[in-house]
Order: sequence, then structure tokens, then C-alpha cells
Amino acid sequence: MVLLLVSITVLHLVTLAMLLIATLEKSWWVWSESEITDLWYNCLHDNATDTWMCAASSENDWLQSIQALMVLSVVFSSISFLVFLVQLLAMSKGQLFYFTGFCQAFAGFTAFATCLIFTLHRKDILNDTKDVRKGHFGYCFVLAWICVPLLFISAFLYVHLRKRQ
Repeated sequence: MVLLLVSITVLHLVTLAMLLIATLEKSWWVWSESEITDLWYNCLHDNATDTWMCAASSENDWLQSIQALMVLSVVFSSISFLVFLVQLLAMSKGQLFYFTGFCQAFAGFTAFATCLIFTLHRKDILNDTKDVRKGHFGYCFVLAWICVPLLFISAFLYVHLRKRQ
């Protein structure tokens, strides 16, 4: 039982860390080695000073919905972890971790919606004069997609997990 709790906790923390990285890092779309775009900024690498110069991304409805959904995913996953810890200490023997599982499932749905919207509407979101075919998805986008099944797996595990002494 202890091994199961530790593995579920580690899975949850790893997924939460991946969600945070996917939300905050600068690599959802890569134009070239020196030009990238994320959910918040468009960045250029200045070779002379070896720094990134970033400007805020142009606002549009698709981008705002993606930003909101990724933040919601992080919030749901964080709430899920905190509720799990409270339930682990306060819940009586034999009960299930339903609320924790449902919060984690909502985090999975919001991350899935984010990835799907970015995949289908990247031309509108990037809203750039460049040809989208000259770029590719960055590692943060891939991390967000990897988080989706991990969130659903942990939600499934939480819903079926029973508290034992």
C-alpha cells in the first residue's frame, strides 16, 4: 500500500511539474534556433549579448483560451494534489478518493483541450507574417501532450484507490 501511495504521489508531482514547465517555458512553436513562440511571448535570441529578447504575443481569442485552459489545468492538478493530502490524513478507512480523481480528470480535459486548440488553430494563434510550415512544435507543446494521458491515468488511479490503515 505504501508503494502504491508513493508511486501515485510521484506520478502526480511529475505531471504537475511537466504542466508548469509546459505553461511557463518558451517553446510551444519554434521558427528557428533563434526564434521561438510560447503562450505568452515571441522571443528572438540576440547572439551579440547571448540573451533572449521577448515581446508579448499578439492577443487573440484562441490564444487567450489556450492561456486560460493551461492555467486551469495547473490549478486543477494543484488542487487535486492538496485535496489528496488532506483526504489521506482526514478521510476514514475504506473511502475512495473521488474528488481528487475528478479534479485530476478536469486537469486532463483542460490540458487536452489546450493541445487540441493549439494543434488545430496554430495559424490563427501565431498570427505572424511567416509561413507556419517553416516552423515546428516545440518541446513544451510535446510536454503538454504527454501530460494528458498521465493526468487521466492518475485520475483513474485516484478514483479506484481506497484508503486503508
